[in-house]
Amino acid sequence: NRETPSPPPPRITAVFCFACLLQINFVACQLFALLAAFWFRIYLSPSHASSAVRHAFATLFGIYFAVFCFGWYSIHLFVLVMMNYGIMNMASIPNIHRYSFVVAMGYLTLCHISRIYIFHYGILTTDFSGPLMIITQKITTLACQLHDGIGRQAEELTAEQNRLAVKSRPSLLEYLSYLLNFMSIIAGPCSNYKDYIAFIEGRHVHMKLLEVNWKQKGYDRLPDPSPTGAVVYKLCITLVSLILFLTLTKNFPMEYIIDNEFLDKTPFLSRLGYLYVVTQAAKPKYYFAWTLADAVNNAAGYGFSGADERGTFRWDLLSNLNIWNIETATSFKMYIENWNIQTAAWLKRVCYDRAPWYPTALTFILSALWHGIYPGYYFTFLTGILITLAARAIRNNCRHYFLSSVPLKTAYDVVTWAVTQLAVCYTVAPFVMLAVEPTIKFYKSMYFHMHILSILVLLLLPIRPQTHSVRRAQNQAMLNSVKSK
Repeated sequence: NRETPSPPPPRITAVFCFACLLQINFVACQLFALLAAFWFRIYLSPSHASSAVRHAFATLFGIYFAVFCFGWYSIHLFVLVMMNYGIMNMASIPNIHRYSFVVAMGYLTLCHISRIYIFHYGILTTDFSGPLMIITQKITTLACQLHDGIGRQAEELTAEQNRLAVKSRPSLLEYLSYLLNFMSIIAGPCSNYKDYIAFIEGRHVHMKLLEVNWKQKGYDRLPDPSPTGAVVYKLCITLVSLILFLTLTKNFPMEYIIDNEFLDKTPFLSRLGYLYVVTQAAKPKYYFAWTLADAVNNAAGYGFSGADERGTFRWDLLSNLNIWNIETATSFKMYIENWNIQTAAWLKRVCYDRAPWYPTALTFILSALWHGIYPGYYFTFLTGILITLAARAIRNNCRHYFLSSVPLKTAYDVVTWAVTQLAVCYTVAPFVMLAVEPTIKFYKSMYFHMHILSILVLLLLPIRPQTHSVRRAQNQAMLNSVKSK
């Protein structure tokens, strides 16, 4: 007789049900936010309502969404916001960014630790830590930009830091609106304080339009770009991503790549191929959440980034990903720059540009700490440091040999695309598995090949040190690249 399988423990069942409820609430809030965003743009436009009214509406609706979606857990968001408002007003300007960073990251880490006792490994859920992570980004971004604007001389700043520097402390209403507005409270993304204030005050689009000479393009006055086309396009991507999530993600679980039967019967190259498939299947949920969040901001009239060389309006100021560049990336750096773009920009602004030494390593470590305390995150980001340094060494020492002809360049791009995609799959698998035991089992099944190859590359190829001036120039080039995309 077959034994009747024992039911899961009540706590596991309760957590799973709560996770499902949070996901339903997340989607409901975002769809409602989309409708509210259209209403906000039409009926509370800067020509119809004052900045104070727009700030108040955005804040109150954001608070309502947070409470509706997360219940009493939303108090963590409000506690962190008010603690850092006190720091922003009482701390000395030379230390404001340090205190804000320590308090925000410290509180976030404590909440990540508490999640271990609320949610179990393997239950991926949209819980209160997501908004808390976005608020942490905004708090530290504003603190650094306030420090740049008041506590540093203009000649000490990069061009980007100079442009984004905040010259005075915000009021309580402006502060709450920036951190808790309904467009970004659920899924972000993080934006710069000056851009947000310009949007609320009605200067956001006008500032970007002035960067183009419209008279040369046949306009007798500034055009009035509408976000409707961009919103419809992004909603189509959202719908496709949702369909792919419902059909692919559930059918290709990451856990199968460490199944004993699968490992025993499948050769190494087939396992690599399946690893690529399951990684692709895991992406649609991120494409769905981030693209929908981008559409919500655009529907409210926020996210205009100017016009390209053909005069086409772009609404990608807040875009968190570039799907085409992700899927065709030919380098680890290119992949990272186009995945979770706003988080990468935050890491660059608060860590990479300000780190006195080892900026790459410190940036990866901060990224892991920001994501949480699951061991899989640290396996992913420590592996990412190694592969990034190895990829940089290969590119600096070998790429120029393949630029002499089109066939050589094409062959180089094909090979680097395949290696990049497999390296990313190898790196992010622990991020999905979360725990130590499955991660070690996975890397053993892969014979630690990427770790070994990266170490050999770093031992055999010379590393070209970057001077501070070169690094600053590359930072500016990277910013221009992200903005152009």
